[in-house]
Amino acid sequence: MTALLHLAALVATAFGLIAAAVVFAAARRLMPALAVLLDFLIAAGLLRLVGEPSWDAIVTAAAVIAVRKLVTAGLRFSPPH
Repeated sequence: MTALLHLAALVATAFGLIAAAVVFAAARRLMPALAVLLDFLIAAGLLRLVGEPSWDAIVTAAAVIAVRKLVTAGLRFSPPH
């Protein structure tokens, strides 16, 4: 992985943590904040796939996407507060 791609994945992860904290502070709900964080982690995982398309990177990206789908389903079926 090139240094630039590694830095971009790290920045995407950091922005995801910050954005999730902002969403949690504004909404006071964990699920939307987690959804935002997972979107950024998907972006970071895809950036890592560009640099090194190894099986570990593919499995990690697929796992994050699967968790994101479960969180989205949970948001759809959870009662509003």
